[in-house]
Amino acid sequence: MKFTCNKSELSEAIGNVSRAVSQKSTIPALEGIKVKIESGKLELTAYNLEMGIRTSINAGTEGEGEFVVSTRLFSEFTRRMSGDVINFDIDENLVINISCDATECSISAMSAEEYPELPVVDSNRSFAIKQSVLRSMINQTSYATSTNESKPVMTGELFDIEDGNFNMVAIDGFRLAIRCEKLECPDKYHFVVPKKALTEVSTLIKDDSDNDCIICTNDRHIIFQIDNVIVISRLLEGAFHNYKLSIPNGYKTELIISKRAFSTCLERCSLLLDEKNKSPIRCEIGGGTVKISCRTGIGKINDSISADISGETVTIGFNNKLMLEALRAAEGDKLKIRFNGAMKVIEILPLDGESYIYLVMPIQLKN
Repeated sequence: MKFTCNKSELSEAIGNVSRAVSQKSTIPALEGIKVKIESGKLELTAYNLEMGIRTSINAGTEGEGEFVVSTRLFSEFTRRMSGDVINFDIDENLVINISCDATECSISAMSAEEYPELPVVDSNRSFAIKQSVLRSMINQTSYATSTNESKPVMTGELFDIEDGNFNMVAIDGFRLAIRCEKLECPDKYHFVVPKKALTEVSTLIKDDSDNDCIICTNDRHIIFQIDNVIVISRLLEGAFHNYKLSIPNGYKTELIISKRAFSTCLERCSLLLDEKNKSPIRCEIGGGTVKISCRTGIGKINDSISADISGETVTIGFNNKLMLEALRAAEGDKLKIRFNGAMKVIEILPLDGESYIYLVMPIQLKN
C-alpha cells in the first residue's frame, strides 16, 4: 500500500481525530489512529468506545487496506517533515516507510483487525443547524454541567427540541443554563449529550464557518457531521431534571446593569477568595445602586455600581464564582437580572428577548 498527501492537510486531520484516541485501553489498537487507504482517499479514525472522530482527505493512492499507527509518532513525524508533500509506503510486515524531500524514516504499524467499528446511526432521523449557532449554544451553556459522576446524566447537556424550538440545557444543582434557538425541525427530540463530546464539536467548528452541522441520532448514539469530520458519541442515560419547573414565573425586583461593570466588580472580590477563605458575596439592591461587599480572612471589600432598578429592595448573597461564570457566558453589553427575594433563585437574561436564561442559587447571609 502506498499513499502521497499534503503535509498540512494530513497534520490537521491527525490533530482533529486524535481528540478521540483512548489514553489507556485494554484494546491496544484504540491507543492509535486507524488509517484506511481507498481509491484517491485517506480515512482516519479514532475511537475510545465512548466517542469517535472520523475524517478523510484526498491522497494519491496505490492499493487499498487499513492499519493502526501510533498517534504520537504519526503526528510528530508528519508535522516535522521538511517538505510539503509526504510519501508513505506500507510493506507486508506493516512497516511504514515515510519520505519527504531528503528525509526518510520508518515506523511500525499494527493490524486493524482488532479495531472496533464505529456505531451506526440511521441518517433518516436527523436535523441541521448552523455550525456557528451550535458552537455558540455549547459555549454559552457548558459551564453549568455537573462534575459529579454519581449522577452521570447531569454531566451532559440536554437537547430539547419541540415545535421548532431548540433548548440546550445544563444544570449542576447550584445553577442552570438554557440557550434557546428557533429551528426548522418538525420532529421532537429529547436526549443528553456528554460535555466531552460537545467540547470537541465546538473546537472542531471553524471561526468563519457558515455551513450547517448535520446531527443524526438514535436511542443510544449521536453523530455530528462538521464539513468532512464526523463526531460520534454515546448518549447519557437517565432522567434529566425538568428544567422548565425551575424557571420563575415572575419577579419582584429587576435591575438592568452593565455586564462589564458587574463582572469587574466581582473579579475584584475574587482577590479575597480562595479554597481556605470562602464567603458569599453580599449584594444590596435599591435606590438605583447595587452595593457589593465581601469579607474573608484575607480582607474586605465594599463596592457599588449604578443600575436601572425597578421593584422591591432586596439583599441577597451568592457564590462569586458561579455568578462570574454566568456573566462571562452571557452575550450583550447590558443584562437583566431578576430577583424574587433573598432566598429565591437569581435569574439572568439578555436585555432583549430570551435567547438564554441563567439561574444561580442564592446563599443565605448571616446577619
